[in-house]
Amino acid sequence: MQPFEPGYAIAPTRLAGAVCDALLAALSPACVPRSRAGARHLMRNAAVAELAAGSELTAIARAWLGAGAVPFRATLFEKSSETNWLIPWHQDTALPLTARCASPGWSSWSEKEGVAYAHAPAWALSRVVALRVHFDPSEADNGPLRVLPGSHTSGVLTDREILGRVSSGNPVECLVERGGILAMRPLLIHASSKARSTAARRVLHIEYVDSLELGADIRLAIV
Repeated sequence: MQPFEPGYAIAPTRLAGAVCDALLAALSPACVPRSRAGARHLMRNAAVAELAAGSELTAIARAWLGAGAVPFRATLFEKSSETNWLIPWHQDTALPLTARCASPGWSSWSEKEGVAYAHAPAWALSRVVALRVHFDPSEADNGPLRVLPGSHTSGVLTDREILGRVSSGNPVECLVERGGILAMRPLLIHASSKARSTAARRVLHIEYVDSLELGADIRLAIV
């Protein structure tokens, strides 16, 4: 899969059903504690780390970022009839760092499970791509990802600017088969609605960067 102007793409590569089943077992509630929406900081999970470093996903990440592409963060999103939620239109701007930095453009510092987070400048986010591994089919009635094609090229936007772009744009629903992989830039404006069906929608969101070293005093944490 080659990157292209809309800022997202669905890969022709599909993970086999047995691979999806094995990952779901490794990420079961008995193995991984859940929040309402899923689980974060999953690069510490051996099955996730192996998948992220595997040839199938690495090849896709390298097509977008170059030969140095490395995974640094993994998050499970789990939508079901019991945990049904919506996400308003937004961009993904927070990145995990090994330590706070004094470089300009990094703001809104916080800490999650002992990891420093900050809202990153556009130049840093342009070096990241996310690969969304679908453990269930993403269909029109189970709250699929919706994106605004091309919106990733406008930099970091305010909430008001985002809503303005959406109102004048043409959002697209990303429908993906089980085992399918969707790649997207973090600054791509996106959202998801509540599911209208009882079908689960479980997605493993793995982020890659062209180098963990973003600057002299800026290093991404692996979480």
